[in-house]
Amino acid sequence: MNEAELNPYFPIALQVLVALGFVAATILGSWLLGPKVTTKHKLEAFEAGIESVGNARMQFSIKYFLVATLFVLFDVEVIFLYPWAVNFKEFQVEMGINGFLEMLLFMGALLIGFFYVIKKGALDWE
Repeated sequence: MNEAELNPYFPIALQVLVALGFVAATILGSWLLGPKVTTKHKLEAFEAGIESVGNARMQFSIKYFLVATLFVLFDVEVIFLYPWAVNFKEFQVEMGINGFLEMLLFMGALLIGFFYVIKKGALDWE
């Protein structure tokens, strides 16, 4: 590659170098300037001022993780819906009936997934 082809990438490379330099400098600075004294009390787990009770490796119900994963999944789908809903009139002019049908297909897939989750009982707490 010649110099004219590399020129557009210079700002990106500079930003990456500055970011990596900042990360390295802050980690090194905290290591150099931070306290080095360790005590038994300092090494204990801190949970918002509450005394630790029991083992940290306690098992959770799979329902907790399933609901959290489903929340993230449906939340991301709503992120895709929001711009379309806000700019519906402009999208209607630009994309026409094809854009509308694509959004109906997307909404249909979302609803099929949601009804599947409900049918499987993933959101039932017992």
